[in-house]
Amino acid sequence: MAGFGRRLKRVLTAPFRLLTWPIRAVRNFLNYEPEDSPTADVFSRAFEQPSVLIDHLDALRRHLLRALIVLAVTTAVSFAVAPQIIDWMSKPIGGRAALRAIEVTESIGAFMRVSLLSGFTLAFPYLCLELFAFVNPGLKKNERRLVIFAVPLAALLFLGGLAFTYYVVLPTALPFLLNFMSIPTTPRPLNYIRFVTNLMLWIGIAFEFPLVIYVLAGLGYVRASSLLRSWRFAIVGIAVLAAAATPTVDPVNMALVMAPMIGLYFVSIVLAAIAQAGRGRRSQRP
Repeated sequence: MAGFGRRLKRVLTAPFRLLTWPIRAVRNFLNYEPEDSPTADVFSRAFEQPSVLIDHLDALRRHLLRALIVLAVTTAVSFAVAPQIIDWMSKPIGGRAALRAIEVTESIGAFMRVSLLSGFTLAFPYLCLELFAFVNPGLKKNERRLVIFAVPLAALLFLGGLAFTYYVVLPTALPFLLNFMSIPTTPRPLNYIRFVTNLMLWIGIAFEFPLVIYVLAGLGYVRASSLLRSWRFAIVGIAVLAAAATPTVDPVNMALVMAPMIGLYFVSIVLAAIAQAGRGRRSQRP
């Protein structure tokens, strides 16, 4: 009789359990705590039981395979809209009609480059999700919440970097480059697209820097004070990165790339201090 009562109760409450299952799954996911073992014990266990390491490598293979499949799908989708994206990218110089190809494969090279960058941009949130899924089993509850917060924000910051390049950097850089020394310039498709995509990609990645520093500070790997003390070295490093990312050697375009990166570095220091304060409050809780 007791068994019948339990089965009847499960049947009657099944709709409610089904409705609340996503909430319970998220709660269990966030509250899961991994086994807290010293690093030395983890390495010794990996040497004693190589199957543990093989399991991690197999999980990494699955995450990379799914990421590559999604990247291939988004790139294929980008093929269909690449002409419209090229039109959008070429608006600062007067549209696609302003481009002049002098080589047979130049136009298709520009088409492929735009498709690949567009596919990467579309797949970027999912790539971040796969990275999080790989490191998730080793994260504690507070660390997991921090990374979950970072995944959608990473996609927004990358898009912000693309928008900053298109609406701020290009309108300033192109008139200077196209009319330097009063010599008229006719842009070539591949050259122009390479110039724009390089700037977009590197500045988009640079916009991720504050978020990366915030997460690392929240996990206890970096400190705001050390970042502040190293600001001179950081500016030198930013100058080197800006010189590598800028397709030209003129100081104007290099400064256009350096300025936001330097600003993002100091924003990172502020975010690192905020993350440290939050980590300190969590460690003081009973």
